[in-house]
Amino acid sequence: MTESDPFRSVRRGLLELAVLTALAPGRLYAAEILERLADTPFATQEGTLYPLLGKLRRDGLLDHEWEESDSGPPRKYHRLTDAGRERRTQLDAYWQDLATTLESLGAPR
Repeated sequence: MTESDPFRSVRRGLLELAVLTALAPGRLYAAEILERLADTPFATQEGTLYPLLGKLRRDGLLDHEWEESDSGPPRKYHRLTDAGRERRTQLDAYWQDLATTLESLGAPR
């Protein structure tokens, strides 16, 4: 993704939905989230993900817990709160409404 990428701002705006969607099936730690996003248009780096996770936690959308790891230091696992699940549902519905609206704008009359 380059600075001249015309879709950068769209992806950045949708990154919250992408992260909430990645966490919908269950808890993940940051490296797992980055891995899930890696081969998608939402691929990002730790420097972008960690501040977003902090914001989502402060907004009450995520919770976290530390768990010991057999392969290194303890890991912080993130999971959606009820409010996070609701926000994901709302954002998904909004995205679907936008897609329908854009389709209808281009439909022949």
